Amino acid sequence: MSDYEMVFIVNPGIDEEEKPKVIDKLTQLISDKEGTVEETKQLGKKRLAYPIKGFVEGEYMLTQFKLEPRFLKELDDDIKGSQEIIRSLIIKKSK
Repeated sequence: MSDYEMVFIVNPGIDEEEKPKVIDKLTQLISDKEGTVEETKQLGKKRLAYPIKGFVEGEYMLTQFKLEPRFLKELDDDIKGSQEIIRSLIIKKSK
C-alpha cells in the first residue's frame, strides 16, 4: 500500500451536521477499496481563488490514507461524481 494525502473542498452550502457524513462517505469509499484512513482534518472555510461550480468559497479538508495504487483512479472517479465535494487533489506522500 502507498501513502497518500488528499485535499478536498466541500460544498459550502452543506450544513455543519452534514460534514461528518461527507467524511464518513469518503472514508467508506477508501475502505471499500481495501484502503485505510489515518487522519482527516477540517482546515476551515476559505475563499476560493476562482469560482468552482459557481461557488466562491468552500470548506477545505485534508485526509491522509493508505491505498493500493491500482484503486486510485477508481477513487478519484467516485469523488468526482460526488455532489458534496466540489474539488479534490490526491498526492502520493514521499517516504
